[in-house]
Amino acid sequence: MRKIKVAAMGVEHRHIFGQLKGMLDLDCECIGWWNDGDNKITQDFKNKYPAIPRFEKKNHILDNSDVDLILIADIPVKRASLAIECMNAGKDVMLDKPGCTTLEQLKNIENTIKKTGRIFSIDFSERFEVPSVQVAYNLIQDGEIGDVVQTIGMGPHRLNISTRPDWFFDDEKYGGILCDIASHQIDQFMYFTESKSAQIISSSVGNFANKEHTKFQDFGEILIRSDKAQGYIRVDWYTPDALPNWGDGRLTILGTEGYIELRKYVDVAGRNGTDHLFLVNNSRCEHIDSSNEPLTYFIKLKNDIINRTDTAMKQKHCLKVMELAINAQTLSNKLGYLE
Repeated sequence: MRKIKVAAMGVEHRHIFGQLKGMLDLDCECIGWWNDGDNKITQDFKNKYPAIPRFEKKNHILDNSDVDLILIADIPVKRASLAIECMNAGKDVMLDKPGCTTLEQLKNIENTIKKTGRIFSIDFSERFEVPSVQVAYNLIQDGEIGDVVQTIGMGPHRLNISTRPDWFFDDEKYGGILCDIASHQIDQFMYFTESKSAQIISSSVGNFANKEHTKFQDFGEILIRSDKAQGYIRVDWYTPDALPNWGDGRLTILGTEGYIELRKYVDVAGRNGTDHLFLVNNSRCEHIDSSNEPLTYFIKLKNDIINRTDTAMKQKHCLKVMELAINAQTLSNKLGYLE
């Protein structure tokens, strides 16, 4: 298997570190990185990877024929245009979520994929970087809970308001809380219910705790439905300081013969560590430590790049998730201190 060479462009969000680690762990080589300007993330990047060179101009990466994959974690509103530029330069791309913020951007991405044949992939880290999600999927495939009829996805986050850049508080730049955070939960709903399409039944966004930032949404919810299942999604920026990590992310998967709950990052006042899975069916009621389950997204993406296959995340699935997230954002009722 040949060695994959990657580069990072648009270093504006900390998720770039998870994206890069996933590829470096597979013995990929990062030939360099670029960002338009400096920020706290670029400083941390230089400190963490001092041997990886920074290029002054992005064309030094785009014109490099050795680069196979470009990792993008730019300001959300800029991600689509940068990804399109990379694909037109013959590169595959892996983006932080959200991959885009408008339906117009999404259409341009789709057209570029068709024109160039490049891979457009979004690292939905709450699935691809969480071992317990893979264990849950395996249990469902083994028939442990019957047919999936509903998912309930919770995505709470800690605000850390003093560390956030200005763009973080402008919904036109970050895409809104449903387009941004809730794309994770939409992805998981579609994945676990094996739905090809779905409909946003209702959605709302609110600002209840940050009235000084009237374009920032600190709460959101979605009711989603497909021909296979129903789903409820709640996301927020209210994680209290006493929690030992950034958020108590949970997923409950209801089946006709049982259910699974994932406590992905913490078991509050319970067991130590991450990736706690609880399985209840007609013969089992147990906790499963899922923290050592191997992750598969990055190796599958590497193989897709080499073999021009579509195994890490179906391209249609990726685009459909973003379409639904943008629709949920666009259709949402606005509550609280929002403009």
